[in-house]
Order: sequence, then structure tokens, then C-alpha cells
Amino acid sequence: MKRLAALALFLPLSACGFQPMYGPGLSPQLASIYVEPVSERDGYELRNTLIDLLGSNGRLAGKRYRLTITLRESNQGVALRNDSAITRYNDTLAVNFTLTDINGKTLTDGSQTGLTAYNVTSSPYATMAAQQDADKRAAQDIAERIRLDLAAYFRQRR
Repeated sequence: MKRLAALALFLPLSACGFQPMYGPGLSPQLASIYVEPVSERDGYELRNTLIDLLGSNGRLAGKRYRLTITLRESNQGVALRNDSAITRYNDTLAVNFTLTDINGKTLTDGSQTGLTAYNVTSSPYATMAAQQDADKRAAQDIAERIRLDLAAYFRQRR
């Protein structure tokens, strides 16, 4: 009886048009993207995370696509003590990306923004480590969202 009930629940889903995002055949397309180096401070983390997520090897040879990334970083104090000292910062990482083919034709583009926060401590080293960790988390989150955007682009082209 339980199996029949489960089957009855899943039967309507068979006609909904749902298809998994990372089905067969999508990985080679993502792996054929060369991620251009990014000169900004957090660009290194963003690029390396994207290379790992896409399954690329980080080399230009044999790639069919190029991903160009520009990013802007901003830092804003959001919590103040009575003596006007800032105790918490929000870091914003705004990224624009463009996917082109080997001939330079733009295939798709987009933007992503990540927001992370960190606390200021009495130790300058701990504060710096907290800021670097927040920046790393923002870059990794944005890399994952860019991968989703690229996967959706390639999925729609099928």
C-alpha cells in the first residue's frame, strides 16, 4: 500500500518537464571553458574556485570558450561602538562575467554580487584573518552561482 501511495505521488512529476541541471553531456562543455586570470585581490580565489567547479585545467590549450571576469570590492562599516569605533564590516564583491567563443563572439554574460561580514577584534591579525575568510567565502559563493548560470546557458542551447 505504501509503494502504491509513493507511486501515486511521483506520477504527476513525470510530466512536469523537470530535467536535472547537470545531466550527461554538460560536463565536457563546462570543462572546455578557459577562465581568464583576474587581477584583483579576490580574483585569484574566484578564478581557482571556478576552475575546480567547471572541471577545467586552467590552461588555454584546447578550450572552446573564454570566461572573462571583472570584479569590484567594497567594504563598509556597519556597527559602531559608543566611541565611534567600527566593530563590524560588510564586504561586497560585485562580479561581471562574459562568456565568449574562441573567435571572440559574446555568447552570454551576467553579474553576481556576494555579501559577507566580519567582526573587528582587538587583534589586528585576527581581524585581517576574518576579513580574508569573508572575502574567500564571497568568492566561492559567486563562483558557484556563475557555474549555475553557465550550466543554464548550455542547457538552454540543447
